[in-house]
Amino acid sequence: MQDVAAGPATVPTSSSSGFPVTLDGWRAIAKCGSEPLRERLQALVAACDPDDPAWIRLATPDEIDDQLVRLGRADPGSLLLHGVPFAIKDNIDAAGMATTAGCPDYSYLAEHDATAVRRLKAVGAVLIGKTNLDQFATGLVGTRSPYGAVPNPFDPARVSGGSSSGSAVAVARGLLPFALGTDTAGSGRVPAGLNHIVGLKPTRGSISTHGVVPACRSLDCVSIFAVTAADAWEVHRVLRGDDPQDPYSRPADLRLQGHRLGKRPRFAIADAPVWHGDEAARRAYEITLALLAEDGAELCPVDFRPMQAMAELLYGGPWVAERLASIREFMRDHGDSMHPVVREIIAQGERYDAVDVFRAEYKRAALAREIQATLAGVDALVVPTAVTFPTLAEVEAEPVEANSRLGSYTNFVNLSDCCALSLPAGFREDDLPFGITLIAPSWHDDALAEFGCRWQAARDLPLGALGQTAAELSPPAALTPAAPTVPVAQLAPGAGWIRLAVVGAHLRGMPLNHQLTERGGQFVEATATAACYRLYALPGMAPPKPGLVRVATSSGPIEVELWDLPTDQFGSFVVAVPHPLGIGTVELADGRWVKGFICEPAGIDGAGEITSFGGWRAYLKSTAESAGTILPTHQHVLSDLTTPES
Repeated sequence: MQDVAAGPATVPTSSSSGFPVTLDGWRAIAKCGSEPLRERLQALVAACDPDDPAWIRLATPDEIDDQLVRLGRADPGSLLLHGVPFAIKDNIDAAGMATTAGCPDYSYLAEHDATAVRRLKAVGAVLIGKTNLDQFATGLVGTRSPYGAVPNPFDPARVSGGSSSGSAVAVARGLLPFALGTDTAGSGRVPAGLNHIVGLKPTRGSISTHGVVPACRSLDCVSIFAVTAADAWEVHRVLRGDDPQDPYSRPADLRLQGHRLGKRPRFAIADAPVWHGDEAARRAYEITLALLAEDGAELCPVDFRPMQAMAELLYGGPWVAERLASIREFMRDHGDSMHPVVREIIAQGERYDAVDVFRAEYKRAALAREIQATLAGVDALVVPTAVTFPTLAEVEAEPVEANSRLGSYTNFVNLSDCCALSLPAGFREDDLPFGITLIAPSWHDDALAEFGCRWQAARDLPLGALGQTAAELSPPAALTPAAPTVPVAQLAPGAGWIRLAVVGAHLRGMPLNHQLTERGGQFVEATATAACYRLYALPGMAPPKPGLVRVATSSGPIEVELWDLPTDQFGSFVVAVPHPLGIGTVELADGRWVKGFICEPAGIDGAGEITSFGGWRAYLKSTAESAGTILPTHQHVLSDLTTPES
C-alpha cells in the first residue's frame, strides 16, 4: 500500500481525464454506443491506482466486460443508470468479490449481490470496485484500516473522515459520480463534509441492508455520496423500497414522499453549539447561517441537550454490544488480527447485560420523543457536519477522543429515527472544506434532497476537490453516435423486472404514477393495445380511473404506457389495486403480451364507454374542453396534460 505520508495517489480530475462526475455525463457517453462506453469504463479503472489506500479492490477488465454484456442490447434510454460507474464500501457484498469489512482475516467471497448493489445493476449501473473503510465500520476518521489511512484530497495531512472514507474520496476526486457507504453514527455524513461533497443518510430501513456486514444492525443505513444533491437523490430513488430479506426494512410513508420545503423554511439550530476549540469551523458555520437567512430561512434556536444526551448513548451505552453481537465469535478466534483501536472499542460490549440494554432503550425512546417534538415545529435541524478537522497525527495521538469529537452532531441521528443530508457549504478560513447537515424526521428524505438541489444551485460551489463548479465543468468530449440500437420496446425486460401496461391513473403525469416511480419503476414506451379492447369510465373511483375490458369483436386500440417494475416491488404494487380492477395479461398492438390493468366485466355496470377516445388521457382532455372547464373530479389529474413528458 502507498505510504500515507506521500499523500493520495495522483488521479486526474474530470477536466483533464474526460471522466464525467455526474450521472448525466456518463449517460451521454452510454448513448453514443456500447464500444465508447466500454472504452471509457476500462480507461477509468486503469486510471485508478490499486495502491491508492482509497481502494481495497478494483474490478478487473473482464469483470467490467461481464457487466456490460449483461446490459445486453438495451437502449441506454431504457435504463436509468445505463453504464454509470459506481463503487461500494467494502462491507457491502458484490457477487464474486471478497468482502473484508476492512479486516483481511474476516474476508469471505460473496455469492450474491447485496440488495442495494442488485438494484443498481438492474438499472444499468456498473460496479468498478470496493473502497476502504474504518475496520468493521467503527470510526469516523478513515484511519483504522490495515489497508492504510485514506488521506484527505484537500490536505493529505488531514483525515478524510470515516468510516466510509474510500467511497467519499473517490467521489471527491472526480473518479465516480456516486458511491455507496454505510452510516450508523455519521459514516455517511462526516466524510462528505470533510471532502466537500453530498452525503445522503436515508431514513433507517428505506434502503435494504441485506448483504451488508452489520455494525449495529438496528441502526445501520446504506448511504450515498455524490457531488450533487440531485444525483444522490436520483440514486436514492432507485435504491429505496421494502425488502423482505432485511428484517429492519420497512415500507415508506407515502404521505411524505414528494414533500417539499417552502421558499422560507424554518430551521432549528443549536442554542449553544459546541466547537471543541475549532474557531475556523465556528466562523464558517456562522457565515452559512447568515446565507440561509439571506435566502429567506427562519432560524430558530432550540435546546440541543436532548440530542447531546442521545449521542452519548451510542458509544456510552449498550449499542457497543450490538457491534460485538455481529463479530463476537470472530473476535474470540481472531481478535489479534483486528485494528487495536477497533478491537478495544468493540470489546467494551462485554460490559453490558440485558438489564442495561432495556434501561438504555427506555432512555433512547424518551429522548427520541423529545427530539421528534422539537423537529415537529420546524422543517429541519441545521448543524455543522463536523466541528473539527483533525490531522492524521492528531488522530494517532488521541485515536478515541479525536474520533468522538467528529461525531458531536451525527451520533444521535439514527437513534432518533431521523434522515439527514450533508451538503457542501464552502470553505473555512484555512481553505479546508466545510459542510452542513440538514436533519429531519423519518421519510422527509425527498424534502431535504430537494432543498439540497436549491442550495447548490444558488451557491454554485466547487464540486468535491475538483476546483470547478457545475457550470464550469466541460461536457464529455464529443463522440460519434453509434448506430441505432434495438428499441427497448422489442426487448424483454431484464432479469428481476416485470413489464406492466398501465391505462389510467398510473400514466405519467397522473395522480397515481408515483406508485410506480417510488418503487423504482422505469418508463419503457407509450404504445397501444390490440384492437379488441373497450375502455370505460368507472363510477365512484377516487381518483377517477378507467376499466379496460377485452371483447370478442374488433373494437379499437387503447393508449397504454409500458413500465418495468422491479420484481421484488410487484407484490406491494398489486396489493394497492382496488376492485373491480386487477392485473392480468394484455395483448398489445404489435402482438406482444404483457401484464397489465384489466377490469372485471361486472365492474362496468353503470359505467360510460369511452373507447372512441382512444385512451384515458384523450377522454379527460375532451371532457374538459367540451364542458368549457375542468370538471372538479378531474382537476387534479389534468394539470400535467400539456407538459411535453405527458
